[in-house]
Amino acid sequence: MVAKVNADKYRKLGSKYGVDGFPTLMLFIHGVPIEYTGSRKADLLVRNLKKFVAPDVSILESDSAIKSFVENAGTSFPMFIGFGVNESLITEYGGKYKKRAWFAIAQDFSEELMMAYGFDKAPALVALHPKYNEQSVFYGPFEGRFLEDFIRQSLLPLTVPINTETLKLLDDDDRKVVLAILEDDSDENSAQLVTVLRSAANANRDLVFGYVGVKQWEEFVETFDVSKSSQLPKLLVWDRNEEYEQVDGSERLEEGDQASQISQFLEGYRAGRTTKKKVSGPSFMGFMHSLVSMNSLYILMFVVALLGVMLYFSGQDDTPQLRRIHDE
Repeated sequence: MVAKVNADKYRKLGSKYGVDGFPTLMLFIHGVPIEYTGSRKADLLVRNLKKFVAPDVSILESDSAIKSFVENAGTSFPMFIGFGVNESLITEYGGKYKKRAWFAIAQDFSEELMMAYGFDKAPALVALHPKYNEQSVFYGPFEGRFLEDFIRQSLLPLTVPINTETLKLLDDDDRKVVLAILEDDSDENSAQLVTVLRSAANANRDLVFGYVGVKQWEEFVETFDVSKSSQLPKLLVWDRNEEYEQVDGSERLEEGDQASQISQFLEGYRAGRTTKKKVSGPSFMGFMHSLVSMNSLYILMFVVALLGVMLYFSGQDDTPQLRRIHDE
């Protein structure tokens, strides 16, 4: 069911659900209101809404059903497929993380499909990130917090390209971020470094690994005292808020064996051989939250400018009349 409300007219209703800007999209799942913050492009909006009304956990009973599930899910959300996993173990997290991922239980599957998804025994939980061409496997234990920790840590790709969209995802994660700052995150050298970072991320799941290019987001990297003239690539550990740490002696990556350098960086960080610094300017979570209101600011600036133009031309129209009165 889709409905629209004129919250200027029905202000009490808008206030009841915390609506303070327009347009606002609200989803009501079992009567619980949730603000929709995903893409508003038509095709992605439809796909996201289909995600919200889909079952918390899909049951797949054949190879063809598994392939169809993966194809229909698209690339907007990560997927978790339990192969031979008890359905009751996944159901809880399928509901809890419904907004952020697809969940399914595969009850029957072939050895060929096991090879395709990179696992050799069951039960196994496979995490897929089609958008980033990543997948990982969890063999257990499925008790306690081990299962949820794997799911929560796998909601993000192993290496996160830092931009306005992914920063919003980081806001829901309590891990610190190993941040690689590059000159241009789209060039060949950066692609090779990201591959090395991915291996480090797989072995250090208690940290998020991200990367950003000065060319792609100069305003962001400047808060870490980095500019186009800085020696790059540079590594640091960011708390996702106001502080970051540099590892003494491992401030930047030299040419050569970058895998060993990243290992030394992580060893130094875990040993506490770091220097803490403050981000310059406001915290970047604060910056991200301020981005929400940027559109409102632009609209306000436009309205003020428009009023100024109207007043100017209004004054121009009145000037001859005033002159005539003065002359009389």
